[in-house]
Amino acid sequence: MREINFIQAINEGLAEELRLDPKTFLMGLDVWVGAFGATSGLTDEFGSERVLNAPISEAGYAGAGVGAAMAGMRPIVEIEFASFFYCCWDQVCNQAAKLRYMSGGQADIPITFRAVCGAVGSAAAQHSETVYSQFMSVPGLKIVVPSGPRDMKGLLKSAIRDNNPVLVFEHLKLGRSKEDIPEDDYLVPIGEAAIKREGSDITIVAVGYMVTEALKAADALSKDGISAEVIDPRTLIPLDEETILSSVAKTHNVLVVDEGHLRCGAAAEISAVIADKGFDSLDSPVKRLAAPDVPVPFSPPLEKFVLPNGKKITSAVKEMLP
Repeated sequence: MREINFIQAINEGLAEELRLDPKTFLMGLDVWVGAFGATSGLTDEFGSERVLNAPISEAGYAGAGVGAAMAGMRPIVEIEFASFFYCCWDQVCNQAAKLRYMSGGQADIPITFRAVCGAVGSAAAQHSETVYSQFMSVPGLKIVVPSGPRDMKGLLKSAIRDNNPVLVFEHLKLGRSKEDIPEDDYLVPIGEAAIKREGSDITIVAVGYMVTEALKAADALSKDGISAEVIDPRTLIPLDEETILSSVAKTHNVLVVDEGHLRCGAAAEISAVIADKGFDSLDSPVKRLAAPDVPVPFSPPLEKFVLPNGKKITSAVKEMLP
């Protein structure tokens, strides 16, 4: 075991998978220089034929990646900022997600899409969004949202080895977070949630970076005698409903926290699953805490105002419990 940060975990995961399979390659904007550090040094080791700097045309290189996956390669396509997925919506949702089904299972689509998501500090509306909820209703896609370095590396490696399209969302605010990570090769299974903190009074289901804020809130709540259990879904599609529902059956109260927008967001879907399949376990209605339905502001005070955080989670829990 040794301690590395979130960005280093991404870099290690990419390098290990590129070494493992010569059919794996990486392409995207600024991958030669590594705009956020995640791809730094990969060109030196693997060369420009396996680390491809793409032009500023997400539709073009995402489509090329889908074609390469159909032809037997294992592309890793970096979209850079999550909002740029809007530029290649057809390639991801209308092509990658559907071609295995439409080919009668003759074609695997082993493609991984990576993107930075979330508000990191006055990057404005087009560079601060968490768009994973928009993809949750698209059959054929898997969606991964890690909350720390260990899960980041293990889930990324699982995504690259998967024979289906997988979208990996990397919150830039986690970039310097550190954890002990095994030195040996390891995977984190897609579709398994993690209990990040055990508790008995309320379940907090938190997505991505919000796990960090939920753990802060759980610490604060413990000082007031409230025991909060924190569940990290880790993957939104497939969603580990069993772990979430088991926790709700134990605590009988649940708050779902997501940085994405409130309307039709990840928190809405998780809440609906709980209301549908865990209603008899509830002592209080399911509560959601998410960003309001506005673009993420550039203004630092306004950005802080719209985003969920530990203090807002703590307040919401205290309002819910008698």
